[in-house]
Amino acid sequence: MLQIQPQQEWTPARYAHNGDVRVAFDQLKGSEGEPLLLIMGLATARFWWPAGLCQAFADAGFAVARYDQRDAGQSSRVPDTATANPFKALFAKRGDAYTSEDMTDDAIAVLDELGWERAHVFGHSLGGAIAQRIALRHPDRVLSVTSSAALPSDVSGLGVLRYLRFGLLAKLARTKFPEGREGDIEAALTVWRGIASPGYPFDEAAARAWVEADVDSGPRDNKAQSRQIGAQWHGPRLKELRRPTLVLHGEQDPILRVSAGRATARAIDGARLVTYPGVGHDLPAALWTDIACQVSDMAARQLRSGGAGVCGQPLGEW
Repeated sequence: MLQIQPQQEWTPARYAHNGDVRVAFDQLKGSEGEPLLLIMGLATARFWWPAGLCQAFADAGFAVARYDQRDAGQSSRVPDTATANPFKALFAKRGDAYTSEDMTDDAIAVLDELGWERAHVFGHSLGGAIAQRIALRHPDRVLSVTSSAALPSDVSGLGVLRYLRFGLLAKLARTKFPEGREGDIEAALTVWRGIASPGYPFDEAAARAWVEADVDSGPRDNKAQSRQIGAQWHGPRLKELRRPTLVLHGEQDPILRVSAGRATARAIDGARLVTYPGVGHDLPAALWTDIACQVSDMAARQLRSGGAGVCGQPLGEW
């Protein structure tokens, strides 16, 4: 079933700088209000954010910006590292390219370039862990955190095993695709089909459009995933996060067990956990309005206590 994607205009790509790293970002034209920075997952470009979800955020009163993490999209690629296997990088005791602190500082460079003193941050998958870490490392720059389909930010090494589902990951690791653009597109579409929500229609046309934009945004780099996933965190524990936090997780996520979301919410004082039946490791169209509404309600907590938020959720029940 085809989900209609709204026609949107984004500003031309701009670049923030964190040392030698250039970080590509853009803004949704016409979006105004509370600043909201979107952070996508492992080695994926900002173009993977669904247009309908971005529009839902704008309709809920947010000024929307998105960026490419280093080693993704139009941002800088870091020199090759010794570890090419993402699984080895995931369980290693240290990364050999850069740290997760470097990745959080990329986001702060984007905020500086946007002229945003503080912002709400919404991260999906690896982006969710980065969003948590931004709030831990730079609490004065963060208004609220939404962590979607993510691990707790302070879990590492073999501790990750308790949260992973290996079936899809093993299947993807075994599958081979031809070299070149069409092979890259088919590989990414295979990932999309694998992480899609079993309880909702899969929009093949929209997925192909996101994938093609991603593939065309930067060079093929088979080690980018390993460099990102191997970036170690040396900062505060998750229990020290002191910003309003919303944790979202699909109950049928084929990569991360819902226990990952529960552990994240449990570690953060006052965090709210929302789990979605039938949802995988993606953000299906049927939930875009609800997700935007949940984030808007959390933002409202910054301004008042008691009463009801935009979704009608009593703010005191968080």
